[in-house]
Amino acid sequence: MSVRDIAESFPVSRPAISRHLAVLEETGLVESRRAGTTNYYAVRVQGFAKVRAYLDEFWEAALARLQTLDRE
Repeated sequence: MSVRDIAESFPVSRPAISRHLAVLEETGLVESRRAGTTNYYAVRVQGFAKVRAYLDEFWEAALARLQTLDRE
């Protein structure tokens, strides 16, 4: 999607959306390409592998703590 298309969905300016997208690109969650004066962004599915691994680990630990509490 273009920055313009993305920005239409949020109550913030296009420059603010661009700054957020730059951070997401730095972390590998999105990738960009330029066509003329328009920047297009796409989700990098493989970039979410680390997020998924973190969430899996978080929930496994949380569930283990709940099981411990349930036994007490």
